[in-house]
Amino acid sequence: MALPIVFIHGIRVSGTMWGPVRSHLAGPSAAPDLPGHGSLRGLPYDMEAACAVVADRIAELGGRALVAGFSLGGYVGIATAARHPDLVAGLVAMGCTAKPTGRCAMIYRLAGRLAARGPSLAGRLSAYGFRRTLPGPTAEAFTAGGLACEVVPSVVEAVAAEDPVASLAAYPGRVWLVNGSRDPFRIDEQEFLRACAHGSLTHLPGRSHLSALADPAGIAHLVENAAQTVAPIPPVTSFAEAPPVRQNAIFLPEYGQK
Repeated sequence: MALPIVFIHGIRVSGTMWGPVRSHLAGPSAAPDLPGHGSLRGLPYDMEAACAVVADRIAELGGRALVAGFSLGGYVGIATAARHPDLVAGLVAMGCTAKPTGRCAMIYRLAGRLAARGPSLAGRLSAYGFRRTLPGPTAEAFTAGGLACEVVPSVVEAVAAEDPVASLAAYPGRVWLVNGSRDPFRIDEQEFLRACAHGSLTHLPGRSHLSALADPAGIAHLVENAAQTVAPIPPVTSFAEAPPVRQNAIFLPEYGQK
């Protein structure tokens, strides 16, 4: 049986955003909603609760899975891998290599306050941005589970309280960092890469933060390859159990290359 893949969605959207990618997969997968989003809208958001949702879904799938997250989902994936290395066979973290501190945190706190004051308007603007940036079916998948703009401030605070670089350093498993070549969230990618025990960095040429997901088949191929890579590796819960060769590599493949 193929290694299950658990996808983690971005801020204010829901697990439905992964529908177009999951439709290209042959093996088992899941895309749970995080607290405050989608089917869990209205529940308070914090990082421990978010990681618990992911861990519970992995347990339901047999206790071991590749975790793939985008934007907020990438930060949640990193946090989950550090907290539950026995459950996370490998990690694909997309669009999440900016440290949530300083100017980055300030900008998102401001955006969060504005979104919370006018969630309906923020939702309409978000939906418009998705339609402008993504192919029709993918844009529809992003909005199908609703847009929980009111939860943005608490999400921003929860992410800002984390140290994703330290979390990556605490995780002994395989990590794929994936960024659009034009994504501003690339800003700290080299520091994130250096923190990985066994990591690689992939750039998607010409893609921005959001448009990195404009080719669902390409993302599915990338994630399936990652799952196939870690599937035969026994669970690694400590650095003593990690492969003896630990190195970082940078790959710049053609986007969606088969």
